[in-house]
Amino acid sequence: MTATIAGSTGLIGSYLVEELLKDDYFDTVRILTRRPLDISHPKLEKKLVDFEDADSLLVALANTDVLFCTVGTTQKKVKGDKIAYRKVDYDIPVNLARYCKIVGCKKFILVSSVGANSKSNNFYLRLKGETEEAVKAVGLQSLHIMHPSMLLGNRKEARPGERIGQVLMKAVSFLLPAKYKPVQGRDVAKAMIAASKNNKTGAIICSYNEIMTLIL
Repeated sequence: MTATIAGSTGLIGSYLVEELLKDDYFDTVRILTRRPLDISHPKLEKKLVDFEDADSLLVALANTDVLFCTVGTTQKKVKGDKIAYRKVDYDIPVNLARYCKIVGCKKFILVSSVGANSKSNNFYLRLKGETEEAVKAVGLQSLHIMHPSMLLGNRKEARPGERIGQVLMKAVSFLLPAKYKPVQGRDVAKAMIAASKNNKTGAIICSYNEIMTLIL
């Protein structure tokens, strides 16, 4: 089995790489990156790609059995540019789903967000909802969409505000409805891998309870 990851340097993506490399179910772990990464492993393939170039992606996705998509940006990274934000959070996942369809990859595991809704007044949640709808419309055989709330774990980039939020969310998590409970990034990664191994078809939403059930 060949697993391909888009977004391997983010919180969930980095956990995915770790977990997949030690999982004997997968013979090859392929990461799609814009720049060279200083990481090596006998199972690891690194593909430098241009996410705006179809040919580049089609070649990189060849022989992929399951694609894990964890790409995402922040308002800070794009300096408030909503068009640039959309190119990452919408264009990349949707194009990857379309190219998966072309190359015959039947399983697509996408990280979205709790509250994703194409009709939302919130830009982030509306964009996530629009992305989900577009990916669903591709018609892949198996699509799992993860709906985590706040993610817990150590990011490579500093996000002081998020760290404060993590502490507060942990303190009040017992008061929250299940789907809004914070979840460890590694647990989401493990749930994504578990989802890739089942034979369920169609589009499946995995909120907190489903994520935790998958890793049991």
